[in-house]
Amino acid sequence: MAKKISIVIVSYNVSELLDACLASVERALEGIDGEVFVVDNHSTDDTLVMLRQRHQQVRVIANKNNSGFARANNQAIRQSQADYVLLLNPDTVVGEQTLRRALDFMDSHPEAGGAGVRMLTGAGQPAPESRRAIPTPWVSMLKMLGFTRRYYLSDLPWDEPCRIEAISGAFCLLRRKALDQVGLLDENFFMYGEDIDLSFRLLKGGWQNWYLPYDIVHYKGGSTQKTSFRYVHVFYQAMLIFFNKHYSHLSLFYALPIKVAIYFRAFMALLQMMSHRFFRFVYPQNNP
Repeated sequence: MAKKISIVIVSYNVSELLDACLASVERALEGIDGEVFVVDNHSTDDTLVMLRQRHQQVRVIANKNNSGFARANNQAIRQSQADYVLLLNPDTVVGEQTLRRALDFMDSHPEAGGAGVRMLTGAGQPAPESRRAIPTPWVSMLKMLGFTRRYYLSDLPWDEPCRIEAISGAFCLLRRKALDQVGLLDENFFMYGEDIDLSFRLLKGGWQNWYLPYDIVHYKGGSTQKTSFRYVHVFYQAMLIFFNKHYSHLSLFYALPIKVAIYFRAFMALLQMMSHRFFRFVYPQNNP
């Protein structure tokens, strides 16, 4: 008999965050027939030791290399059997009633293919990325110019369920039937963008995506070194992959400005990073 929910967490060198995340998941799963997978992308810290010692009930998949977020999630999804799949970041803490309430909502809304929740920052404030629009060329251009209200669906209320377009991969609850229809995560995305791509495919498949006012804490970036050149490359490469996949049919008149904007933003991010590192080197006393 299939379980109710399969929770999939991909980890990479975040042992302490993962430990706290799993502890919260165990509390949230009380009374729910569920299973938990951790796919470790070849961590060099004590993640595997911690899992063996503290979370023996977790099904661990230990990769021999860093296979990326999408591919690692797919490994566990293919082994899972539940009616729902939850993709969960290791830098999150799940509220004790969040899983139960989210599952109740999905059960009562069969047209819902996926759902995200209210993500709180470490300071307890709702994170804008809890609700997002699909980054169409127009929405992307507005966001790059600093006009983010449309992208973050800022007009929606925080305290009631709302239909949205893109679900965050930090907490992405998916109906198995919908996944079977639209397919798993696109493994062309190494990290970033795969959640938006899957959300877009759910919408095109006739499903609905929802925001639910049930809480998790998301220590955003806890599992990512955002000051690395690799981060900039992977992040902006994901933007190009998404654009080429879904909007390659646009004429050069529309496509060229978007691609130029993506490359420009990547260049500026690299420039800012290099400047920050330079000043840390020249003025180490100001950067303990």
